[in-house]
Amino acid sequence: MGTRTSDISEFYVVGINYKKTDAAIRGQFAISEEQYAHLLTLAPSHQLSELFILSTCNRTEIYGFADNARQLAALLCSATEGNYESFLDIAYIKRGAEAIDHLFLVGAGIDSQILGDYEIVGQIKQAVKFARERQFVGAILDRLVNCVLQSTKSVKNQTELSGGTVSVSFAAIQYIREHFADLGDKQILLIGTGKIGRNTCRNMVDYLGTRNITLMNRTESRAAELAAETGVSSAPLEQLSAYAAKTDIILVATNAEQPTLLCSHLEGAGDKLVIDLSIPCNVEKTAAQLPGVTLINVDELSKIKDETLQKREAEVPKAKAILAEHISEFMDWYEMRKHVPVLKAVKTKLKELHTHPLYTRLAAQAVPGNGDMDEQIQRVINGMATRMRQHNQGGCHYIQAINEYIGS
Repeated sequence: MGTRTSDISEFYVVGINYKKTDAAIRGQFAISEEQYAHLLTLAPSHQLSELFILSTCNRTEIYGFADNARQLAALLCSATEGNYESFLDIAYIKRGAEAIDHLFLVGAGIDSQILGDYEIVGQIKQAVKFARERQFVGAILDRLVNCVLQSTKSVKNQTELSGGTVSVSFAAIQYIREHFADLGDKQILLIGTGKIGRNTCRNMVDYLGTRNITLMNRTESRAAELAAETGVSSAPLEQLSAYAAKTDIILVATNAEQPTLLCSHLEGAGDKLVIDLSIPCNVEKTAAQLPGVTLINVDELSKIKDETLQKREAEVPKAKAILAEHISEFMDWYEMRKHVPVLKAVKTKLKELHTHPLYTRLAAQAVPGNGDMDEQIQRVINGMATRMRQHNQGGCHYIQAINEYIGS
């Protein structure tokens, strides 16, 4: 794999999100785990060695170091249903400090479709972990992501931006609650027990007060395990047709490239509420045309407004102030890291100077008590590092460091 010098000016994010694209378009550029793995194997051929991809129900973004943003976009689109030209027409491109700011805003949930949605934190962790395990996360990107995650903790602990319970999965529960006064005799089918599916299941048990829920998953054991934890039922995915026909409410939280719930599963089966939490959409579009079937997707769920969201909006300025502090800390670290080669070179030169005959004669005439060589050199290097961080004048500081050492 090729390597490149990671410079913040070469850090980009290229992506699309809910602000300019609907669920159908986002589905064309969604990245599954299999596609993600494939893209990372292709990255070196695109001259890319440090990146990660974030693909959720409301965004697909590729972050990385590149000569230009088109490299990243071309890699991403090499595995998507949507094409490169269409992607660039609707994508936003951010570079350097702007790209860093964007990642912090995404991590805090300020850029989420539902303000303050904390599920994004887990999605970022998973996306970066996936890339790190395949050696696509270097020192700067690793530090940046860690700073983002630290900032999300500060925002969560010091503000109410994520207060209350509002997320895509909880919005589905709110929708069900608003449209069904009594769930006593209603049967619910949940297809998919990944992160969103698990959250949705637990929210239904906790907030709807029902256990008339059947779980299905491609890996049957995962559905059975969650069912045992929550006190609901599970069934094999092979029985989808039978369960879809007799169920009143169906939630789909799968991650398949093609629809999981088909029109044929619902045809002639009576009134049903179907909520598709998947991107790309995992319910066949024509199901919405069936008599008695109400089909809702993530974009429609995000329109729910309540007091919790109003309170969150009031917390945004406070959250942004916290993010600014963490961004500043990261940039200080980055600026310091840029000077490391110079500081190492100066340290080496000072050690060479210490053994020079001229310095030996001068040192013999000096007043004793200023510490040993290593202590003196480190003191000089620390002073030089501070000045370099405050004033970008490397050469002048080099000379000053030598003068200081001679005079110490």
